Amino acid sequence: MFHKPYGVLSQFTPEPGSRWGCLADHISVPEIYAAGRLDADSEGLLVLTDNGRLQHRLTDPAWGHWRRYWVQVEGSPTAESLEALRQGLLIQGHVTLQARARTLEPAELEAAAIAERQPPIRHRLQVPTAWLELELREGRNRQVRRMTAAVGLPTLRLIRVAIDLMDGGVPLGLVGLAPGQWRLADGEETQRLAALLAPAARAARRQASSSNPEQRIAGDPAPSRRQANRPSNSPGRGGRAGGGKSGRAGGGG
Repeated sequence: MFHKPYGVLSQFTPEPGSRWGCLADHISVPEIYAAGRLDADSEGLLVLTDNGRLQHRLTDPAWGHWRRYWVQVEGSPTAESLEALRQGLLIQGHVTLQARARTLEPAELEAAAIAERQPPIRHRLQVPTAWLELELREGRNRQVRRMTAAVGLPTLRLIRVAIDLMDGGVPLGLVGLAPGQWRLADGEETQRLAALLAPAARAARRQASSSNPEQRIAGDPAPSRRQANRPSNSPGRGGRAGGGKSGRAGGGG
């Protein structure tokens, strides 16, 4: 688990001529890669693994893992703008899946004690800002930013705070991790991640999704046989697994 700071690419190799850093500047563990990605100007939780099957499981949008973002926006959210985010927006020719969106309360932000970004965001004294909590089950290229812009709320800062394993347990989060810090999964987390790959768990999920479609949000398809049996070759150390620059899986930031 890594708390990616601003200005770091979700890959271990630097890009020639880029002003951004990379994961190798912070993590020295060999032969791991990011399961999903965050843009260099986004922050927050990255799960890294050496297991190609787990990478696929966490990033394939067919499985619909909720990803929770805290988003500082320019402007004041309205009930209408929040409902538009929830219901789906036409972004680059595609309608986004239904999402969860709400305004964060001042007490929540105070309790979270969010560290100031380095470098700090630019504030305009005459323009109000607000924090939203936005949860998505997909991750198209810069999706969060495109969604908030579409409802007149440009994103100033974006932090992925949690990834739901969809197993009834507490989502993986950033608790105890300052920007730039990483830790190994603990024993319980390791067991939960391993359970995602168990054949019985996959079969149960497929059966539940097909027999109880009303329990799924519209647009959240059950994984097909082809998807469930897709090869799990490791994408390597480049770290672009889960969507790459234009991908739909695991990004969104």
